[in-house]
Amino acid sequence: MIKYGRHAKILEIIKENIIETQEDLVAALKNAGYEATQATVSRDIRELRLIKVSAAGGKYRYATASADTGSGDIESRLNVILGEAMVSVDYAMNQIVIKTLPGMANAAASAVDNCIANNSIVGTIAGDDTLLLIMRDEKEAVKLVSYLNRILK
Repeated sequence: MIKYGRHAKILEIIKENIIETQEDLVAALKNAGYEATQATVSRDIRELRLIKVSAAGGKYRYATASADTGSGDIESRLNVILGEAMVSVDYAMNQIVIKTLPGMANAAASAVDNCIANNSIVGTIAGDDTLLLIMRDEKEAVKLVSYLNRILK
């Protein structure tokens, strides 16, 4: 049950502080008496479905998707998150590559995983500023890229 206590503390920390990076969150947890590695915090962020939102001074901070997107509509959430994060989108056969602002790929991956409810996405892999989507086939990749390009414009 340590995980649930850590999750509750993470939610408290991001509500009360501007946390820009996973390293900032690891340090804040340590100050609160919780030992966690960056890998653990990364999993926690995914499980809690945290996103990065705009903060003062052109920076970004972690927040809960439901509290900061301002909409209960799933498509609106996806549009907000991806609209803020995406820089470009392209595909090759059944693979889609989404370039994001630095540090935003995990938020974009979480948005895609949680907001696009169909079986056409086999899986997602996110780095710091790049997201890879593996689609079932090229036809599905073309349809999703078209949709993502409308969000990007």
